[in-house]
Amino acid sequence: MTGADRLGRPLRSLRVSVTDHCNLRCRYCMPEEHYVWLPRSSILSFEEIARLAGLFTECGVTKVRLTGGEPLLRHDLVKLVAMLAAGPRLDDLALTTNGLLLADQATDLRRAGLHRVTVSLDTLRPERMQAFARSNRHADVIRGIRAARDAGLGPVKLNSVVIRGFNDDELEDLLEFARAEGCEVRFIEYMDVGGANSWRMEDVVTRREMLERLALRRGPIEAVPGGDPSAPAERFRLGDGTRFGIIASTSEPFCRTCDRGRLTADGHFLLCLYADSGLDLLTRLREGASDAELRQQIESAWRERRDRGAEERAAVAERGALYSISALRADPRKEMHTRGG
Repeated sequence: MTGADRLGRPLRSLRVSVTDHCNLRCRYCMPEEHYVWLPRSSILSFEEIARLAGLFTECGVTKVRLTGGEPLLRHDLVKLVAMLAAGPRLDDLALTTNGLLLADQATDLRRAGLHRVTVSLDTLRPERMQAFARSNRHADVIRGIRAARDAGLGPVKLNSVVIRGFNDDELEDLLEFARAEGCEVRFIEYMDVGGANSWRMEDVVTRREMLERLALRRGPIEAVPGGDPSAPAERFRLGDGTRFGIIASTSEPFCRTCDRGRLTADGHFLLCLYADSGLDLLTRLREGASDAELRQQIESAWRERRDRGAEERAAVAERGALYSISALRADPRKEMHTRGG
C-alpha cells in the first residue's frame, strides 16, 4: 500500500487512457483541425497496461476506469477488459466513452468483466452535436446508451458538460431523458484543461446556478446523503425522486479529497489532471525495471504528491484557458485526449 500523500489522500482510483485518438472533435477537448499524435510505438500495449494496473492495485488502487481519447477505438479492447477483470484486487472496472461504437460492443464488454459505463451526452439535439462535436451520429450515442443498459453495464451514467449558450437550456431535458432511460446524468462544469483553448469563465455555468435554475422549475432539491467523499460528483434528488450529480471542479474544487491518479496513453503517471508532467513508467518498464522497482517509484511519487490543480486555478485572478494551441502542439501529453479526463 502506498499510504497517503502530503495532504493525507490515499491512492484508490486509476484512470487509464488507452489511446489518444477520438472520433469526435468536441469543443472542450479537441476543437482544432490538426493534432500532434503520440508515436504509435509509445502507446502502452495491453500487456503493459495490465502489468502496470496490477502494480497500482498492489499500491492500493481498487478502481480502474478506461478512458481516452475514445477507448473503443482501441482494437479488441474487450481483451484488455478481460485481462484487467482477472486481477484479484480490483473491485470496480469502468469505462468512459462517447458512445458512438458502444452498441456493438456492450454485451462483449460486460461478458469480459466490465462493471460500469459512463457515456458522454452533452445534448439531445442532433444538430447541436453536429455543430459542437462535428458528428452526425447522435442516434448511435443513444443506441449505445440503451445497449449498455440492456447489457447490464449499469447504472449507466451520462456525463454532460454544461456550457453557457450551447446546452445550458437542456438541463431539464437531459434530466428527463436520463430518468426515462434508467440512467443518471452528471452535469459537469466547463473546465479549462487540455484543448479547451477557447475557455472563458463567463461560459461556465456553476453548480450553484444549475441548482437554482432546476429548483425554479422543479421545486426543492435535496442533497443525497452517504455518498463516497472522494467521488467527483455531488448527488442530488428532486421531489419526484429523480437523482442527478454535479461535478463542480471549476467553481468548487474538491482537490482535498481527490484519490485519483492517471496513466496516460504513453505510460506517464500523472498525479493531477492539471499536472504539467508525470512519472515516465513506460521507459522504465521497457528498460527492464522489475515489478518491485516500478511499485517503489509509484509509491514514492504518490507519497510526495501535494497537487491541488483545480484549487490553484480557481485562485487565478485573470483566469483564461490553461494552454495555448502552440503549447499543446509542442507537448501533446497536455491534451485531455492523451491523459484521460
